[in-house]
Amino acid sequence: MKFYKITIFALIVFGISNINLPGQTIIPRQSDSTNSTWYADNGNGTFTNPIFYEEFSDPDLIRVGNDYYMTGTTMHTMPGLPVLQSKDLVNWKLLGYACERLDLGPEFRLEEGKEIYGQGFWAPCIRYHNGIFYIFSNVNRHKTQVFKSTNPAGPWEHYQMNVSSHDLSVLFDDDGKIYVVWGYDEIRIAELNAELTDTIPGSGKIIIPAGSGAGEGCHFYKIDGKYYITITNWDPVCYQVCARADNPYGPYEINVMSAEENMGMGTTWRLWDTKNGPPFNLTKAPPNHVGCIPMHQGGIVETDRGEWWGFSMMDYNSIGRVTVLSPVTWKDGWPYMGLPGNLKRSPKSWRKPLTSVKSGISSPFEKDDNFDGPELKNAWQWNHAPVDKKWSLNERKGFLRLHSMPAESFWYARNTLTQRAVGPESYAVTLVDISNLKRGDIAGLALLNLPYAWIGITKNKEGDNRLQYYNQQKQKKINLIPVANKIWLRAYCNFDEDFAYLSYSTDGENYITIDDKIILPYQLKTFQGVRYALFNFNKEGNEGGFADFDFFEIIEPRCKGLTQPIPYNKTIKLISLADSAILVNWKNFLRPVPIDSKFAEGENGLFRVIDRGKGRIALQSIATGGYVTVKNLGEMAEVRIETEGNGSASTFQWIDMLKGEIMLMSLKTHKYLFADPYAGSLCSADSEGARPDRKGGSCFIWVFAD
Repeated sequence: MKFYKITIFALIVFGISNINLPGQTIIPRQSDSTNSTWYADNGNGTFTNPIFYEEFSDPDLIRVGNDYYMTGTTMHTMPGLPVLQSKDLVNWKLLGYACERLDLGPEFRLEEGKEIYGQGFWAPCIRYHNGIFYIFSNVNRHKTQVFKSTNPAGPWEHYQMNVSSHDLSVLFDDDGKIYVVWGYDEIRIAELNAELTDTIPGSGKIIIPAGSGAGEGCHFYKIDGKYYITITNWDPVCYQVCARADNPYGPYEINVMSAEENMGMGTTWRLWDTKNGPPFNLTKAPPNHVGCIPMHQGGIVETDRGEWWGFSMMDYNSIGRVTVLSPVTWKDGWPYMGLPGNLKRSPKSWRKPLTSVKSGISSPFEKDDNFDGPELKNAWQWNHAPVDKKWSLNERKGFLRLHSMPAESFWYARNTLTQRAVGPESYAVTLVDISNLKRGDIAGLALLNLPYAWIGITKNKEGDNRLQYYNQQKQKKINLIPVANKIWLRAYCNFDEDFAYLSYSTDGENYITIDDKIILPYQLKTFQGVRYALFNFNKEGNEGGFADFDFFEIIEPRCKGLTQPIPYNKTIKLISLADSAILVNWKNFLRPVPIDSKFAEGENGLFRVIDRGKGRIALQSIATGGYVTVKNLGEMAEVRIETEGNGSASTFQWIDMLKGEIMLMSLKTHKYLFADPYAGSLCSADSEGARPDRKGGSCFIWVFAD
């Protein structure tokens, strides 16, 4: 086991973990953090979305007995089609991958100047029938691939169907028939043969015509005798619908089941035209634009305790599309992602699902790697199909050795080893021995995106190893210091604002940042989020030398859904993020007032936080001893101070927004405590959710009373 010194610094103000300037040597963490990686489980009976704070797109999920299984899109990265298992829908472990590699031609191997960025495995469907697990996944420009196994951990048998079905979903009906639905805007259905190799001639039909409000990403179910298809749509913003019929061939009714839920996240940078550049035309979205961020492309699952939960994805900007979990409410025979008082909107934090089997807190992916084991850690995926003879964990024990192969640029470098970047912010650190590079080799650490950037070491014509930095967007190459035999490389990414820095160190302690911010856009060429990547290629067209990577480590400064512990039994002030107004007890109402108002003096603005279990709290006025309580008055959920606490009306779910702000969800309305900005009026509990700038009146910071 190898250990490397990293200086730690933490500064907490108003519950905010401040971020250092990445050129400094300090690396911030939460002051009370005992986790090293993101866990959705808060350890108090609640969870916080996303389930993984890294890309896991197009999820599909099933239950088999007391176990839940999930897979998702992997496109051009290999191994592909991860298979995850859970007991509680919150904590997951990776069992393995259904496909070690997909090789359908030179483009899958980055040969002949060809590539499959953004292609490969898309929107898989996982199913279980008669003791066999199946994964169906379409491969663009090819056909639908099928993987089957009696053990979800593998091995998996692979074959190709005779059809190509975009974003398909399969239903094994209880009458023995097998149906497949698929499509883009226009949704089709057909019956599959028993061998699952083709559709039955004459069985195909359009069941939802184009322009009906259905897009793609089907999930097909039969529930209580009715047929349901959940489908995503993208116009004008992403949302999710449900189609319902009494017969698999319809006619289908369509109903919106999830809309507008952005969980306080807004669109940042986008790259729409990936063909013309570099430099590319990067677009910064206007404030509070959400675009395709809201929950979409998901389905539903029933727990073994009879609860229904929804799973879907959100386009979280440059980190990629993340998976989120939502309680499902049934109303009039329709499933909605959300709670009874706030249908179609889902909480960022909520109580964990009721399941028969309890689960310990876990994360599916092992990110840190000392390269001491016989295999790579399970978070690693190759960029396209690897060349096995050109990498090794055995040629030098305790190191990853990457032999260089010719490539015109990093984009076409073979055997580039990648991991999903982690949010909301993270550092990737590696130590590389470059004493065996040959002329023209470039080895280092990259941010795989479009545009990409890297920091590495190249051996020049004079035979010297020279540190080099490259930013594709700026077409900027910087030659830096000469390097002896080893050097530390570091990447820092902030996914709140979508920027990065690359830096290096000669001693593992003091890092020097190169250039200014690297903008990280989300784009539809790789169709993935940013990836940390280790690489070695030869720019002069030769089979070169090799680079030895000593370790790889991910550091996550904010890896908890609760960035600060809930201040149970403490006295606090609540301050609106919109206008800095303080919430005060004013004539038995809760009211926002300016910080210099006379009503903000003394005990009027002080509240004791009472623990109600599972991340829920009551607020007791220090001035009167009364409780903040929601009173329904017609269409308005007014907030008052009542002498006695009144069950759910006086109980709020504490929701940490991960940047120092909180929201308080009323258990009576399932909406959020709201103070109308600059109005100075009474508070209500009828906000449907957060605005991306967090200044809509439902986000607050809290401070301890003086």
